[in-house]
Amino acid sequence: MDENEKKEPVKPEEESFLDKAKKLADKADDFIEENVEKVKKSKAFETVAEKFEEAGDFVEDTIEDIKNANVKEKLETLADKAEEKAEETLSRAKELGKKLADKTAGKLEDLAENIRSKTKEEDKPSNP
Repeated sequence: MDENEKKEPVKPEEESFLDKAKKLADKADDFIEENVEKVKKSKAFETVAEKFEEAGDFVEDTIEDIKNANVKEKLETLADKAEEKAEETLSRAKELGKKLADKTAGKLEDLAENIRSKTKEEDKPSNP
């Protein structure tokens, strides 16, 4: 090649659909991680964690009581109370999970729609 010849500018490779999908997946992963941290810091999560801890303390206290009292009656009471607390805590956790899933789904749909609209704009041929 002659040194005086001008080199043609190198065109950057167009980003493939797979690369765009990977970026979207990375963004979604980051978004979910951020929201998990927010949920862990939320009052609702703190309340659920406290209830689990209270249930654990309750079980430990009841075990001690069982060692010192009527075993059959205490076991029945323990089972009833533990079941109620577990159902209540599980219900709260499900509600929190549904809310988080709805919010996450909405954000992911927004991101996907944004990418679709950008992809459509890039695919349209420009008129001279």
